[in-house]
Amino acid sequence: MAITSAVGDERYEFDSFRTLLAKANEQKSGDELAGIAARSEAERVAAKDALSRVTLRELRENPVVPVADDEVTRVIQDAIEESSYEHIADWTVADLREFLVDSTTRDDDIREIRAGLTSEMIAAVTKLMSNMDLVLVASKMTVTARCNTTIGEPGTLSFRLQPNDPTDDTQNMLDAIREGLSYGAGDALIGVNPVADDVANTMAILEATAEFIEEWNVPTQNCCLSHITTQMDAVRDGAPADLLFQSLAGTEAGNEEFGVDVALLDEAHDLGQRRCRSSGPNVMYFETGQGSELSGDAHEEVDQLTLESRCYGLAKRYDPFIVNTVVGFIGPEYLYDGRQVIRAGLEDVFMGKLHGISMGIDACYTNHIQADQNDIENLAVLLAAAGTNYFITVPMGDDVMLNYQSNSFHDAAALREIFDLDPIESFAEWLDEMELFENGRPTERAGDPTVFT
Repeated sequence: MAITSAVGDERYEFDSFRTLLAKANEQKSGDELAGIAARSEAERVAAKDALSRVTLRELRENPVVPVADDEVTRVIQDAIEESSYEHIADWTVADLREFLVDSTTRDDDIREIRAGLTSEMIAAVTKLMSNMDLVLVASKMTVTARCNTTIGEPGTLSFRLQPNDPTDDTQNMLDAIREGLSYGAGDALIGVNPVADDVANTMAILEATAEFIEEWNVPTQNCCLSHITTQMDAVRDGAPADLLFQSLAGTEAGNEEFGVDVALLDEAHDLGQRRCRSSGPNVMYFETGQGSELSGDAHEEVDQLTLESRCYGLAKRYDPFIVNTVVGFIGPEYLYDGRQVIRAGLEDVFMGKLHGISMGIDACYTNHIQADQNDIENLAVLLAAAGTNYFITVPMGDDVMLNYQSNSFHDAAALREIFDLDPIESFAEWLDEMELFENGRPTERAGDPTVFT
């Protein structure tokens, strides 16, 4: 099969839909490292032109990893609602883009076609959209989920409070929690990345965070981001977890690198429904990131944007409370600089919301990437405009355990003020009761962790 397109006097030929999708991607160092990227801007334009004329039916019938070879593909294909699919099957990718960006298209209209979209279709339309297109369409979509509180309601913006410590000292974690809450962060989640991935440490972190939440009646949820099997063992032993966490990949081989498969995730979801202490029903938390499959040599010659979209197709199976892309964490091999990080962050939140999942982001970078705090703040502003459900926040924007930079606790207050957004309603009421906020804005007490001592 050959797909062709001409730019000027030069004709370009693409031998598969997988190749076409890769060549049509915006510039990413990961695709270049994998040897699948467009070799020139002219070839990229030709690929986008050819992709615009591909039908959604062709994309469904030609997944980037064959159904017989990959369980992620099977999950995505099995989830398709046939009546929704048949309504749009003969649309081209360009038709889908025009539908999404049209000023008359509303959230309800997008909901009507969502169940007929595969992850490859969503990846394809993303490649035809500008940054502003991505912000515009993402801002149209509302996706809510409920754990102990409901995230994603219109007019709200939430934050995960990430109080990591390089020695897993729970007292240091509690100090960071006090500071974060005093700035209004933490309504999405209080979630800790542990250094030691064992049951005893996971239980200690969950117990410390749960006791603090109960002592101060904080309307939120907790999670310890150890491996899913460690969390499952801890929960079976009585650990007070509200959510179960796992990193996901967009291929079966990539998930094997993470030590998970669909059967294990199904088991975890069932356990979470029965044994997590939250009211639910959404009890799962997933993290992703463009380039993770390539870093494990499990990318199957597929571009990193399409694989990221497939992560969301897998996550959708479990109706998660939150999903986030750790967009600049993996390194410059996959996203080279601030420009690529910003583009990827916009792509990821758009794709997650179009899948119908509660999507957020860790707008972050590592010290060896060509980016800085201004890039991350630019991305945060763009994604707040796009209606992302939440951001991750860390003390002073510097995670001393994971050794990377992200948004800070005080960024939460700034973003809410810029866009006139509020925390989750019950959390906002609690902030008012604590006299940290008044009418949705910080008081003079805000930023003072001693409020909780």
